[in-house]
Amino acid sequence: MPEFIDAHGIAIVYDVHPARSEPRGIVQVLHGVGEHAGRYGALIEALTDAGFIVYADDHRGHGRTGIRQHGGDVEKLGRLGPGGMRAAKDAVWQLTRVIHDDEDPGLPLILFGHSWGSLLAQMLANEHPFAYDGLVLSGSGLRRPDSLKVGNYNAPWETADALGTEWLSSDPAVGRAFLDDPLTTSVPLAKLFGVREGLRLYGLPRRTPGVDLPVLLQVGRDDTVGGPRSVHRLADAYRRRSGFTDVTTLVYPEARHEIYNETEQARVRADLLAWLDARYPLRPAEPAP
Repeated sequence: MPEFIDAHGIAIVYDVHPARSEPRGIVQVLHGVGEHAGRYGALIEALTDAGFIVYADDHRGHGRTGIRQHGGDVEKLGRLGPGGMRAAKDAVWQLTRVIHDDEDPGLPLILFGHSWGSLLAQMLANEHPFAYDGLVLSGSGLRRPDSLKVGNYNAPWETADALGTEWLSSDPAVGRAFLDDPLTTSVPLAKLFGVREGLRLYGLPRRTPGVDLPVLLQVGRDDTVGGPRSVHRLADAYRRRSGFTDVTTLVYPEARHEIYNETEQARVRADLLAWLDARYPLRPAEPAP
């Protein structure tokens, strides 16, 4: 497992998945709160099959990074540690710089973020718009208190026998697997991060960043974190504030928060690949000498 040391001395663990054909791009995957990069296997396989190199880290306090950071104490998984939210964001940016140093500079770099990872991705696109060639956000929303829910995401599915993870996916196996995974935590975001650090997630797309990033927004109709209304507001902000001209929003009927773990996940991946195909085609082969 490759790793790098962040500004606070914490080792950030990440994986590099080579493209299974001539590479045409790189995708940096940012996972959500309480989980880790290992839950994105099907997505990573689809991307590498399609010719993309994939980098995916376990963020500050999460997954393998968190286990090492917290001395093996699984009860502390999800806690960010020194530097908090800013340090978590900066560590993801540090991985971006690793990618730029290690890979062909001619390959486009697409930033993919899910949930909390999508909020970090929005922040990075604001701060470093020229570092990326595309932005894909899953389970996201406009970073405003009136557009992102804080509370019981599982409320619509609360029954006597509910697991508490029904909000993730309509596939019951996904929720059970999440609870059984030793590298996940179901502690709520507000408790993990606290009010002060949680407030750092709020913000709006940058005005006139000087670059026209293609953006794909994918959301389940029954997502209780942001949902379609919040995502449409985000799309509008990218068009009006940032001046982005290529913003696509896809809403999946009856899908919940983790659309890439939904019963229709094959369609979600196919939509992503079609969007990538249209914008990042294979580079023409070099002519023979």
